[in-house]
Amino acid sequence: MESRPKKLLDQVRDAIRVKHYARNTEQAYVYWIKKYILFHDKRHPKEMGTGEVQAFLTHLALEEHISASTQNQALSALLFLYRNVLSQELGLVDSVRGKPYENVAMEVKKAFLAQ
Repeated sequence: MESRPKKLLDQVRDAIRVKHYARNTEQAYVYWIKKYILFHDKRHPKEMGTGEVQAFLTHLALEEHISASTQNQALSALLFLYRNVLSQELGLVDSVRGKPYENVAMEVKKAFLAQ
């Protein structure tokens, strides 16, 4: 009986555990990788590259209105996938960035100073 190769997300989990990343990091990375695959109609990441990563991150910023830090987390997950699991390097990922988080107190201060 032949053993089947491990599923991609199991390979991701294994690679994360070998590097002793936190459990929360593992959960976040798996979440973003799943979301990336589903966004591209369940295509395997081996068939995709920098253009698809850029499209996904731009979608997150423009359509889902996520913050820049959340977008960075998604990018980190995808970079981990490509570098540590698929052994592929992505080119320069240049996408529309999410809006940086602004503290409400800073907004009030700016409004006050503008008067």
